[in-house]
Amino acid sequence: MWPHRYGLGGVMSNDWPRGWYSDESERPGAGGQRAQPSFTPNSPGPRAQRPPGPGDRAAWPAQPPSRSWTGGGGGVGGGGYRPRGWRRWLRPRRILAILAILVALIVVATVAVYFSVNSKLTKVDVLTPVSFTSAGTNWLITGSDSRAGLSKTEENQLALGHDISGNRSDTILLLHAPANGTRPTLVSLPRDSYVPIPGHGYNKLNAAYALGGPKLLVQTVQNVTGLPVSHYMGIGFGGLVSVVNDVGGVQICLKAPMKDPKAGLNLKAGCQVLKGDQALGFVRTRNFAQSDLQREQDQRILIKGILSKMTSPGTLANPFAVVPAANGAAAAITIDQGTGLTQLISVAFALRNPVTTTVPIANANLPTAAGSAVEWNRTEARQFFRDLAHDQALPKSLVTGTSVQGTA
Repeated sequence: MWPHRYGLGGVMSNDWPRGWYSDESERPGAGGQRAQPSFTPNSPGPRAQRPPGPGDRAAWPAQPPSRSWTGGGGGVGGGGYRPRGWRRWLRPRRILAILAILVALIVVATVAVYFSVNSKLTKVDVLTPVSFTSAGTNWLITGSDSRAGLSKTEENQLALGHDISGNRSDTILLLHAPANGTRPTLVSLPRDSYVPIPGHGYNKLNAAYALGGPKLLVQTVQNVTGLPVSHYMGIGFGGLVSVVNDVGGVQICLKAPMKDPKAGLNLKAGCQVLKGDQALGFVRTRNFAQSDLQREQDQRILIKGILSKMTSPGTLANPFAVVPAANGAAAAITIDQGTGLTQLISVAFALRNPVTTTVPIANANLPTAAGSAVEWNRTEARQFFRDLAHDQALPKSLVTGTSVQGTA
């Protein structure tokens, strides 16, 4: 026999009350001993013999229903725990999937906009190879007096006159972007600069554009500066008006009023946002004591204002602003065949905060066979462009800067 102190199988101590595993309530037996429930194999249990009374205790306490995080039935009864809808969306896998979809949509939209804008660019064959080289990248930026695309009504509104044939370059700028990461330099080349034009002798610089278009202008600028032109960008009157309107106007701060009926200009002093027609008048007026030399500074200010607006975080983060601005600019400009949208984006950022100046001048009213012209200081100009070619900082004496003046 098993020792008396062991119960079933010798593994249960008699310290456990007898009948703890039974559904039968305890009953006192003889001699104060607890009676064991009667049990007959293959027969109904004690509860089948009588219903439980008030004094009976259930041996097994009631258990809570099982919980399931799977959202399924949660057991036989199908009453498992189901997480709320918002908690399902916060699961890591769902969040990652949503982020992946958003990134894919942004990439697709960006690529679509890129190709859409790129398809609107007008490209022309204007660059010519040269034997000399320079560090960095050089852009020739021109603004012509072309009326292409403007109706007579629009010409009247913009005070442009009528029946003006041919194209002349009112704005000629050279942008040097150094390869060493220093600030770009934006140089104005006065349109009346008296320079040698290949095949045409000496004449005013803008005559090169009138005689041979942008290609002859590129050749002329390369010869007189010693800098190879890497990229070309041009815009006409109508294009300038459209670009300014597409970016939502450009803010200009004036120290004094600017008025010029010939340019359709009437601006008050102080900071104000110029619309397209006002911006055109702003860069066209020559009603200054320094005439073209002051107008060149105004042109640099407007270009910087346009590109600062286009590349500002507020514009870039707003698809309803950046897409129309990019499409409008692409449709308004002409570029060389080797320039793409990527290069245009880089030049836009370069023009946000360049060093600004004008080529060194010896005489602003030189009498010539072509009329009153601008004579460069050849010694200073030679050193000026040599420094740019080697990505060296210009002497402070040759940096004139940019400021706005009231009209005379």
